[in-house]
Amino acid sequence: MLESDKKGILLESGTNEIEIMEFTIDNNLYGINVAKVREILMSAPVKPMPHAHPAVEGIFKPRDAVLTVVDLPKYLNGASGEKNEKDLFIITNFNKVYIAFRVHTVVGISRISWHDIQKPDNTVSGGEEGVATGIAQCNGSLVTILDFEKIVAEIAPQTSIQMSEIDRLGYRECREMPVLVAEDSILLTKMIEEALHKSGYINVKMFPDGQALWSYLQQLKENNQVKQRCSLVITDIEMPQMDGHRLTKLIKSDPALSSIPVIVFSSLITEEMRIKGKELGADEQLSKPEIGHLVNIMDHLLEGR
Repeated sequence: MLESDKKGILLESGTNEIEIMEFTIDNNLYGINVAKVREILMSAPVKPMPHAHPAVEGIFKPRDAVLTVVDLPKYLNGASGEKNEKDLFIITNFNKVYIAFRVHTVVGISRISWHDIQKPDNTVSGGEEGVATGIAQCNGSLVTILDFEKIVAEIAPQTSIQMSEIDRLGYRECREMPVLVAEDSILLTKMIEEALHKSGYINVKMFPDGQALWSYLQQLKENNQVKQRCSLVITDIEMPQMDGHRLTKLIKSDPALSSIPVIVFSSLITEEMRIKGKELGADEQLSKPEIGHLVNIMDHLLEGR
């Protein structure tokens, strides 16, 4: 059922919708984007690993691959409760990494619009330290959508953006072409902006979601300033209000904006998502950790502009 659902999303390009898988931990309702989920398995015995992060239970081998198991109840609550044989493992795949997360139950899947997902304010999310990326109402219940990228980046920093990739590019001259970036994660916003500045792209404007960037482009159109204020757009896919696929579709469908190169820079770049992004007109699609590759692609797309 999960695979067919994902194919359904694939066919509906740029609808600004998301399917949320709802699950529980200690009777609290949480959510994850179905696009990040490969499968759900019954929990199994886990082999502990020495010197691992406190929230890492260890490893298990369901078939051919060895997977790391993250004790999500322990990560969220600070204490690991009693393991139950009815617990489930949600097997995820993003940033080119497969990881299993222990949860207590899986409730179901809801399809909603990104417009219906609110970004929590700092009093709830904890700002950069928080792991709630959005709050959604599904079937009458409030669901906290977790920032799984941040969780994995904390547990295994080597899977996230590495500034050493920018260092390896060597000396680079400053580039003043205006670059617009849509990214909802506070942590990744800082990392991406710092990396681009370090690589010579000093004229970078960050937006917290696709809607904010799209509204800015509309202002530029009204003032006839598109060419002067926007040379390239970089967008995440998962964002409240408007996702990156919808943003890409809007830009590429607008005669005044369609020539702007759009790079989709997301943890969700799978073969299925690559097909969808191509349908929408994305010029390039890169997985989030590949910050050095991103800069090289920017250089190529901006050559001669």
